[in-house]
Amino acid sequence: MDPFDDLLRGVRADGAVFGRSVLSPPWALRFTDGASMTLCVPLRGEGGWIIPPGDGGRPHAVRLGEVAIVRGPEPFVFADEPGAAARPHPPLDVRCGGVVKAGPRTAGTGDGRRGEPGGPGELEGRTVMMAGAYHVRGEAPRRLLRVLPPVLVVADHHDCGPLRDYFEAQLAGERPGRQIVLDRLLDWLLVCTLREWFDRPESVPPAWYRALGDDVAGPALRAMHEAPDRPWTLTSLAAEAGVSRTTLAKRFTELVGESPLAYLTEWRMALAADLLAEPATTVTSVARRVGYADAFGFSTAFKRIRGMSPSAYRKEVSAVGA
Repeated sequence: MDPFDDLLRGVRADGAVFGRSVLSPPWALRFTDGASMTLCVPLRGEGGWIIPPGDGGRPHAVRLGEVAIVRGPEPFVFADEPGAAARPHPPLDVRCGGVVKAGPRTAGTGDGRRGEPGGPGELEGRTVMMAGAYHVRGEAPRRLLRVLPPVLVVADHHDCGPLRDYFEAQLAGERPGRQIVLDRLLDWLLVCTLREWFDRPESVPPAWYRALGDDVAGPALRAMHEAPDRPWTLTSLAAEAGVSRTTLAKRFTELVGESPLAYLTEWRMALAADLLAEPATTVTSVARRVGYADAFGFSTAFKRIRGMSPSAYRKEVSAVGA
């Protein structure tokens, strides 16, 4: 287990809403799901351009063989041309599950189950696109959102014609297990896309992501995420890395930007925040699950990091969800 695994563990497409759009130019879709992340994948045709919200949003080209992730929750436009003058006005408001409001000059948009054109001849000259909306909940996975740019586009090195055809067939069909298949396919594509982006030289991943490959800091990071409830000390973490306490403290701080124990406390409090949002948990049980022997010590640490007591945080989360 490592920090990347932990961040993505709470980002799942279980029951996610998918859309398949068959589009004839000129077209422009305005996604209004309010999702934390939207994944866009051209399946046929030329692809298009993602225009982030705001007048200063720089258009991003997304071509066949590429995958885009758009950070929400603000609406964004996906169009066949980047210039406003070339796009239909107004754009077609859509959610990943289907059309919300039809707009003039844009046709053939649906969720893959409403009888839109689908034969090879009927799709000639058109763009077919798949989109999936992720509604991210929980403090731990939100740490991922905070390090993502508004739009990222990467080449899908796992992509090929048969795989795109398979995606499209699953979206258009009604076979048993369709939703599970789509969920897992999208999870796989999301993880591969994020990992590919983090590994690019121009990306700005969190410091711990680069530190995972280090022989000293990496083992300590993985140990903390594998067992956050263990009574870790600088000595025991150094033993995981096979180095002295001084060597671990110096190397870890250089790469991650904070000491091992400070990082551990921050991560434990993120986990605790998610656990406190579960109605069945108690403050005492949460304390034990994140490595504290008693509720008092845990409450003191939580208030220092989060600015409020565990009980107050739970009330605030409950009020928001009500």
